Amino acid sequence: MVSTPAFESPVASRDTSGPRPPLSLSDESALAKIIVRCGSQSAAASQLGVGFGASRAVDGALICGQRPTEWMVLGSPDAANLVVDSLDRSGHVSIVDHTHSRALFRLTGPASSDALEKVCGLDWSDLMTPDGAVVSASVAKVNCDLVRNDAAGIPSYLIACDRSFGQYLFD
Repeated sequence: MVSTPAFESPVASRDTSGPRPPLSLSDESALAKIIVRCGSQSAAASQLGVGFGASRAVDGALICGQRPTEWMVLGSPDAANLVVDSLDRSGHVSIVDHTHSRALFRLTGPASSDALEKVCGLDWSDLMTPDGAVVSASVAKVNCDLVRNDAAGIPSYLIACDRSFGQYLFD
């Protein structure tokens, strides 16, 4: 199990009480963000069970195929560590906890794809980025990894970036 220090968000606190607007942005930076690198034909890749550009939920964690030989495991520290600790580490397998070096936001609402299209050059239609899609793109001129992760049928996107850009991107 990976031991981690106390988490501190890169975003200044904001009042989130009251009714939620049709489009919401929340700071999810406290979720564990563990990067796994291994060969696409390795036992660990098979166990992760998702290819490049896709994601799947398992035991409270979200496994995201963000590069051909790179996965990001998101979730509570316990859920993410459960996935990572179960991996077969034969061959070359690299596991690095990026929880404290990456910011993570969730953009949710019927207009979330419209909002992303204003700050990103990708096509966010359901055909191009269906629920579960994983992409990398510039969002407001910040290199980001994005995961479409709908919540109760409502379009929702997880947006990860380097911690140093967290406040800028959130604003």
